[in-house]
Amino acid sequence: MQEALPYKTWLPIPREPRINTPTTPLHNQLLLPGTTNITNMVSENAVIVFGRRGCCMTHVVKRLLLGLGVNPAVCEVNEEDEIGVLDELGMVGAGEGKQGAVQFPAVFIGGRLFGGLDRVMAAHITGELVPILKQAGALWL
Repeated sequence: MQEALPYKTWLPIPREPRINTPTTPLHNQLLLPGTTNITNMVSENAVIVFGRRGCCMTHVVKRLLLGLGVNPAVCEVNEEDEIGVLDELGMVGAGEGKQGAVQFPAVFIGGRLFGGLDRVMAAHITGELVPILKQAGALWL
């Protein structure tokens, strides 16, 4: 029988961090706090998803949005950078009075914090998600 490896035993493949540059698409970039302005990233994209690197919940949100015809920008955050990015995202999402309530995956639609996986799934099941995405300019149909 094969033995399952604990989550922390794998070593990540060393790679240079990819930041929003003209030659690098925003999709699936690694995000480092202090190197990019998160507020600009949120305001420049109709739909953007922030999540942990390799997180299955982030993958589910991305696949759901892709299935609806939205091509969301996905920013994956390394484990050691989570606290700084969550603090910056809390400042961006503070407009709704939920400062400090940001958790990964964090989905921003139309420049505002929409919520996490549970909020996205609930809106999809009730039929509210597609009109919200159309209003934000992420869907044209």
